[in-house]
Order: sequence, then structure tokens, then C-alpha cells
Amino acid sequence: MGEVFQNELVKELVEKYRVLWAINHAKALMAWDNETYMPKGGVGERAMAMANLSTLEQKLMLDPDFVSLLERAEGIEDLNEYERGVLRVLRRNIDYLRKIPPEIVFEIAKTSQEAVQVWDEAKRKNDFEKFRPYLEKLSNLAREVAEKLGYDDNPYSALLDLHEEGLDIKKADRIFDKVIPASKKILEKVREDDLFPDSHPLEEVKYETTVMEKVNRELLDLLGYSWERGRLDVSPHPFTITLGIGDVRITTRYEGFDFKRAMFSTIHEFGHALYELQVDERLKMSPIAGGVSLGIHESQSRLMENIVGRSRAFVSLIRPLLEKHLDFVRDYDDDELYRYFNTVKPGLIRVDADELTYNFHIYLRYKLEKLLIAGEIGVDDLPELWNEEMENLLGIRPTTYSEGVLQDIHWSHASFGYFPSYTLGNVVAGQIWTEIVKVIDFEDTIQNGKFEEIYGFLKERIHRWGGTYSPQELLKRNFGRDYDPESLIAYLRQKYTG
Repeated sequence: MGEVFQNELVKELVEKYRVLWAINHAKALMAWDNETYMPKGGVGERAMAMANLSTLEQKLMLDPDFVSLLERAEGIEDLNEYERGVLRVLRRNIDYLRKIPPEIVFEIAKTSQEAVQVWDEAKRKNDFEKFRPYLEKLSNLAREVAEKLGYDDNPYSALLDLHEEGLDIKKADRIFDKVIPASKKILEKVREDDLFPDSHPLEEVKYETTVMEKVNRELLDLLGYSWERGRLDVSPHPFTITLGIGDVRITTRYEGFDFKRAMFSTIHEFGHALYELQVDERLKMSPIAGGVSLGIHESQSRLMENIVGRSRAFVSLIRPLLEKHLDFVRDYDDDELYRYFNTVKPGLIRVDADELTYNFHIYLRYKLEKLLIAGEIGVDDLPELWNEEMENLLGIRPTTYSEGVLQDIHWSHASFGYFPSYTLGNVVAGQIWTEIVKVIDFEDTIQNGKFEEIYGFLKERIHRWGGTYSPQELLKRNFGRDYDPESLIAYLRQKYTG
């Protein structure tokens, strides 16, 4: 395969971009360290380092020579798809950084680094007041960003577009307006007819962390994770971070009981990593060398976690691995393990939610963020509104901040507008499922561990393109339509009600 960048101006642009790529590489490594191994005493200096690197990145991105080079390249008509992708991504970045003053870029980077450590302690100690000042500051900064960027209908749309190019509240509302009512009906049917259990004895069984770590590592071996290009570590909130096509790291967490939590967290993050690891090598260190959006990214992790990982075929595949390390699994047949993997019960914690109730958790956050960014509620209103919405949606009410408003790390990252990408991920995963079963014997492929067939499909349709196309263009090109909840709803109906 030849070079993807043929035009000399674009080649020069990509070459000059590599300094910016290097800054992002360093920032990614620092962010990973902040959530894994960095001593708490280092947070102040780390925050200042991250803030200064962020403003340096802004300065270099807005350098007149760099911008002029981009503008000259934008005047060329016969560019290929990869080159047009580079120009699209750089234009979005430059337009953003032109509108956001350096002092705001600095404050967001600095405060979010500090806030991660404060959030972690606040969650552990169930102390909302400790985190409240940081949440107040970061939400105010997010509101400022929205105002600087501009919007047609609602300031929250500006933030949605940052995480998912082209998304606004009208599109998001249309998706939730279909997914939530349909999910309620399926959930009611499941509970009325007792089709799936709401609990399972294995949820109470304890395990040794060192043993479960072996399970996860062998599971990743089975899935084909490249240890030469990745790591598995532990963090309070599991995540995947990309330093480059040759270095994609994941984390998980261990709670000492209910082993499926640690297992599915790991599979989820593997889905993210797989996306980055299958980006075309020729895009390395360019502006399009990575997943195109958070929604498309989440589709990969949700596909692996739920549609693959919670399938009957996957139960049969991994049973020998589980029995090798977890003696108690031998007391349950494949049907019981499948039921354990697919318990359906409204719960308080998003990351532990089953795939049927998961979108309710996202809808709650979506509603609250819209109100917060629009200035219709304040930070002090969030804990009680969170509890009320949880009760309205799922019939349960948090009794602590830690299982309510403090449970997610995202707000400490200043990631307002991020949460809807999870439901977008479920929607796109449903679309992928609809198409992949037409060309692959999905169950047989999983049961026999022939994941290369699935990965090949994903690489060709999504992964290899990186950020070449916008999210909605990528979907239209490869699946014939953009975000369409009907495939997800069909998948959930088929699985949970037959």
C-alpha cells in the first residue's frame, strides 16, 4: 500500500503537525499517569505542566504560518479522502482554539487535573462538598466555552459537537425519544414474565484480585490484545488511552466480588483499544490517526462488552478459562452463566448497569447536563435532582453521593457533553450487529474464538479510517444511514423477549 498523503502541501502540513502530535503524546502519558501511578503530592505540578502544554499547543496550532498552510491546502480541489480528512480535523481544531481564549484553555487543563484527585477522594469519602467547588468552576468554564463557540438552539449543543461532530440536542433528543420508551417496554416485559433474573448467586461470590487479574490477562490473550502495544493497569474508573498507534493502554478495576464487573470492564476497554490498534498505520502521527468520535468509539466497546461478551457463544468459549482460575464457576452450567452475565435489574451505578437499563443512566445525565449548561439549575441542585431522576427512571433512589452524583469521573475531566456518546455507542453497535450478521456466522465465530473475522469487518468498515470521515459520513458510507436507534431496539427485543 502506498502513501495516503500525496499532495505536497498536505504532506508539509502533516509534517509540521507532528510537533503538535508530540505535545498530545506527552499529555496523554501524563493523563494516564495521573489516574494510575502518580503520587498524590504531584498533582499541583502536574496540573501546571498540563496547563502550560495545553496553551503551548494552542499557540502552535494558531501559528500564522501553520494556519496559512492549511488555508492554502483548503484551496486545492483534487485532494484524496485522507487529505480532506486532515483538513477537516485541523479546521475544527483551529476554529475551536481561535474562539477559546488561552486563559480558559489554561484553566480547564489545570483545574481538571486537580479535580481528578479531588473527585477520587470525595467519592471514597462520600463528600460532595469537597468536590463541589471544582464542579462549579468546571461547569462555569464549560458554559463559557459554549458561549464562545456559539450555537443555534441551546448552549449544550456546542458541547455535544465537541465530542461528537455534528451532534446537537435536536438529534440527541430524537434518539432518546425512541430508545427510552422502547427500553421501558422491553424492561416491563422482562420483569413481568421473569425472562431474565434480577440477581444471581455469583454476584455475591468473592474472588482474589490476583486471581482475577490472571483471568483478565488470559481473556485479553484470547481476544487478541497486543501486549507489545498495550498494557493493563488498575484505576478508580476504567479507561483506555492512546499514546499512538503503537501504544494503546487500558485499565480495569477489581472490587473483590461479582467477577463479571471486572471482566466486562476489561472487555469494554479492549473494544476501545481494538479500534485504535486497527487504525491504518499510514495515518500514524497525523491529525486523523485515531478514532473519529466518542460515539463511534463507544460503539466498539459496547459491541465487544455486550453483543459479543454477553452472548451465549462467548459463555461457551471462555468457560475453560474461568474454570481454570475460578473454582466456583464449575457449579454452574452454561445456561446459568449466561443468566449471570445478563441479569436485568435497575441499579444505581452506571458502569455496572446491564445493557437493557444502561441508557436510562445516560438519559439522566443528559437531562441534568442540558439544564446545568443552560443555567436553569446550579451545581447545588444536582445531588437532589440526580436522586429524583433516578427514582423516576428506574424506581430506585441513591442514599449516598458516591452512588449518585459523585459516581462518574467525567465531570472532573470537564467532559460536559460526553455522556450522550455512550447511548450513541449503543445505537451504532446495534447498527453494526444488524450488518455483521448478514456476512458472518456471528455465533459460530465467537464460539470458536475466530475473532479475526469480526475484527476484519470492523477494521474495513470503521477502524482503518481513523478520523478520515466525520462520524455521520462514516456511518452513511459503510452502513447506509447515520444514527438509527431501530437496530438497537430490534437487538434488545430479540435478545430479551425473543
